[in-house]
Amino acid sequence: MRYLINITLITLLAAVVITACNKVDDLPYYGKGNAVTLTSSQTAVAPTPADSLTNMIAFSWTNPEYASDPATFKYILEIDSAGRNFAQKVSKTVTGSLTTSFTGKELNAMVLSYGFRLGIPFTLEARVVSSYGNNNERYTSNVITFAITPYNDPSVLTTANTAVSGTLATAGQLSNTFSWTTSFNGYTGNVTYVLQYDSAGKNFVAPQEVPVGVNLYNKAMTQGEMNETALNSGIPGGNSGKVEYRLKATTAQGAISYSNVVNVTIQSYLPILRFYLPGGYQAATGNGNNWDPPTAPELIRDTRAAAFNKLYYIYIYLPGGSEFKVTQGRAWDVNYGGTGGDLISGGANFTVATSGFYRISIDRANMKYDIREGRMGFVGGATGAGWTPPNVFPNYALGNSATNLFVGLTDFTTGGWKLIDHNDWNNGDITAVNARSYGAAGGSGSTLDINGANMPDITTAGRYRVIWDGRNVDNTKYEMSPATEMRIVGDGIQGVPAWNPGGSPQMTYNGNGVWTITVTLIAGKDIKFLAGNDWGAFDYEDNSGGSTATGTARKIKWEGGDNFKTPVVTGSYTITLDEKAQTVTIN
Repeated sequence: MRYLINITLITLLAAVVITACNKVDDLPYYGKGNAVTLTSSQTAVAPTPADSLTNMIAFSWTNPEYASDPATFKYILEIDSAGRNFAQKVSKTVTGSLTTSFTGKELNAMVLSYGFRLGIPFTLEARVVSSYGNNNERYTSNVITFAITPYNDPSVLTTANTAVSGTLATAGQLSNTFSWTTSFNGYTGNVTYVLQYDSAGKNFVAPQEVPVGVNLYNKAMTQGEMNETALNSGIPGGNSGKVEYRLKATTAQGAISYSNVVNVTIQSYLPILRFYLPGGYQAATGNGNNWDPPTAPELIRDTRAAAFNKLYYIYIYLPGGSEFKVTQGRAWDVNYGGTGGDLISGGANFTVATSGFYRISIDRANMKYDIREGRMGFVGGATGAGWTPPNVFPNYALGNSATNLFVGLTDFTTGGWKLIDHNDWNNGDITAVNARSYGAAGGSGSTLDINGANMPDITTAGRYRVIWDGRNVDNTKYEMSPATEMRIVGDGIQGVPAWNPGGSPQMTYNGNGVWTITVTLIAGKDIKFLAGNDWGAFDYEDNSGGSTATGTARKIKWEGGDNFKTPVVTGSYTITLDEKAQTVTIN
């Protein structure tokens, strides 16, 4: 019995072995196949926008003869610009077919992604990598070349309004909206759009630009913004004129396309643009909060007709190492920095290395700036400097009192005079670096004109105090009054009636704005300085915060300050009032 069982088991095992051998023999055999041969239907293609959906070139290749179903064969068509060995290839995968094609839009997007310029033929290379569907047995075909000329596929620009108007009072209201279709249809990279404009008929020889952004398709503009395009295109304020607009589109690789042109008739008006000087110096100098446009000092507008909304300047004290910028309006939306005299929108911070009083000028028309010493001086036949600007500084200079504020004393005769901030005359051009001389048709309190007429002659020769006052940036003016005397008044002077101008001692004038006197001061009392023998005369108050220090210069002011405090010990003191330095020192 055991013998029969063994015979049966042996027979079964033999059957299994035979069956297993037959299954191995039945497995399919996959041959290695061959590299395909690639050809193209065209050797040069120059599509147009009308061909965007039309197949412009076809690629075909031979059968690789793999030993399986041809419907599963995988082909990868690779294309790159010539000479790069397919390092930046564009690929298209095809399964089961021996051909593929590209539309005009696909070809254009491909070459634009390589940064090719429009309208110029460029050579590309193509090859096919074939394999089984599972990527086994990969072979690379021959390489063929063909040329493609990228075409311009511009945006279509439209305007919501073909005629607009505005006023200064409604400058912030919406005026117009420009809209456009995408440029470079089919291109998948970023496109930067800029709205360009120029006066009608100039063919955009020197267009100006309004930045829009990346992959954006409309630009809303306020009355003020539309008005500025009119003014920049040469349409004077209060006049009507036509401005042409077009859209400039630039791919990430640098290809550029321009849209159609649309026209807008604009009734312009005269705006007032205002500029401010925010920076890290503000808190330390009493000019608001650091880097805060709402509290920053305002620049003065050059009121000459040719400089309207173009030239601005400020005279200001800055500590060494100060950094600052210029903003249009009291916000950061439009701000300017720069280097090397070039004014740059959003540019690097301006800076000064040394503490001092500076004149900072910007020229929006030519995008220039200038930073130089801020000063003001007397010039003219009625002054000791004569009509020779190099003679003005330092002997006939005014003192720097505060931002946009100077005060100085000098002896006057007749013969005409002006104020000047440089050692040369303004030559009449409208630039940031130009000197400024100031004149006025009227007497004390009159508005100053750059390059204006001489100041009126005085009727009595003598020493006068002159204030150049630009604190109201809309009305820069000058004040002039006799400077024949300076008295010390108060209740802190021993042997002198308290607060009696006529009975108070007079100081001695030492020249160049300096007055001195030696008196006995009573401790813990008040004094001030009066340029006359009665109330109502020009006077100086304390700007040091109530200091009682001796031997240390205290800052002075002439509008709304507190009285000076006498020293803490009664005694004889020499007082020096320096109107040029705007200080008082008690020793």
